[in-house]
Amino acid sequence: MPEVVAAIDVGTNSVHMVVARSVPSGRFETLTKHKEPVRLGSGLGDRTELSADAMDRGVAAIRRCAEMARGFDAQVRAVATSAVREASNSSEFVARVLAEAGVAVEVISGVEEARLIQLGVLQALPVFDKRFLLVDVGGGSTEVLVGEGTEVLFARSHKLGAIRMTRDFFTGDQVRQTQVDACRKLISARLAAAAHEAAPLLDGVQVAVACSGTAETLVAMGIARSGRELPGEMNGQQVSRKAVSRIIGDLAAAPTTEARSRIPGIDSSRADILLGGALVLEGVCRAFGVKHLTFSDYALREGVLLDAFARRRSAAMHHLSDLRRASVMHLLETCDDDPAHAVRVARHALALFDLLAPRLGLEEADLELLEAAALLANVGLSISHSAHHKHSYYVIRNSERLTGFTDHEKELIALVARYHRKSAPSEAKHPEFAALEAGERARVRAMAAILRVAIALDRNHDGGVAGVELVAGTGPAGGDGGPAGPVLVLHPAEPGRELELELFSAADRVRMLEECLGERIRFALG
Repeated sequence: MPEVVAAIDVGTNSVHMVVARSVPSGRFETLTKHKEPVRLGSGLGDRTELSADAMDRGVAAIRRCAEMARGFDAQVRAVATSAVREASNSSEFVARVLAEAGVAVEVISGVEEARLIQLGVLQALPVFDKRFLLVDVGGGSTEVLVGEGTEVLFARSHKLGAIRMTRDFFTGDQVRQTQVDACRKLISARLAAAAHEAAPLLDGVQVAVACSGTAETLVAMGIARSGRELPGEMNGQQVSRKAVSRIIGDLAAAPTTEARSRIPGIDSSRADILLGGALVLEGVCRAFGVKHLTFSDYALREGVLLDAFARRRSAAMHHLSDLRRASVMHLLETCDDDPAHAVRVARHALALFDLLAPRLGLEEADLELLEAAALLANVGLSISHSAHHKHSYYVIRNSERLTGFTDHEKELIALVARYHRKSAPSEAKHPEFAALEAGERARVRAMAAILRVAIALDRNHDGGVAGVELVAGTGPAGGDGGPAGPVLVLHPAEPGRELELELFSAADRVRMLEECLGERIRFALG
């Protein structure tokens, strides 16, 4: 039976949902769409808080989306972008959505947002075999990406958006040229560094793509301005940078918001914020040398759909997905001087997972998190050897190179890596650990316990242990007089190798694993 997924995009301006079923080709068939302009970003000001009214509107809209999704018996995946990402009270909003709408919202980074948008665009336009530049102007942020197929060559998120620019420059009904000039100057300054960094990639760009509401409206206005009839399908339609600049002139010249809402081709619901968004899109075109933009009808929500389907298809795979592995290996090779050791540790951790997961209450989905944590446990060494486990937490938690993981998954990976040495997880001493739900704390503790032993199995950094197997306890009883616990048998990579240091280190680092299992563990040479 085909899978049905509802993808909800909780944006700064609107809440969008698309419900779709998977089809054998790997694509999807849309069942229904829903959109509500909730203006979450209108509750953000200098205090960087979502207002109570904005949260009420957002929760109500997501609740209605969830009710529609239930009608299709759909699995719901919801992601939140700029407004929630930047709000100081974002956790309050996420908790309210879970309590009142029954939906778990993932707050995603700007770079992850760009990657998901890229997935959506690849389904809408024939650009898979081309190098393309992608720009998505939202209400609170703008994502710019250079990609080839599903590979991300460059991605940046900028605090530039239709609502943000309107709030900062165009609060009055009438627009002055000095306001337009000041807005352009800020946008140019904000984009300059990213444009310089991306410059080596831009010569190979064959097409520039824009998506989401601001771009769609500007494409429609460009068509209307040229005297052509609006097509029934906007996907694939184009607008030039010159046309965008002319539309900006039209918007700025209109004496009121009401007058702007009557300009041919405009979406009247955007009349009050479109000028700010148009200036951002124009600024991206100028900074990145874009002359024409092709509109993609698919964007973030479709990318979330495809990602959800891909996750479900790969759930039974016994390793990191290709995308996740590539991003983990990139970070590993950048920050760890001994990546071969990390790969061996990860192999041992996966073997121990296979042997012990049922006893530890771990599930198949935890395997990817453990593997990523094992590979990245020592990336903190790039900062300092002292307390490098704490630095590893910081690097993993804040790196933009880890793509394909949700924000919460990155938190779990970072915590497992953080506890690979030194003190055990503590609710009293470690607020990040205490913030997890009880079940998640148990999972992190169990994965960290496995990781500690896996590291011991490569204590010499030379691959001396070829493999490990679990043997039921047959030896003498434990020190407490209870039944003998399991024995982990280490098999050497070379005949005759005694593995003295590895056996000692494993026994020295096994205490937390024993506490998780509730029984003693012995080690033996195979």
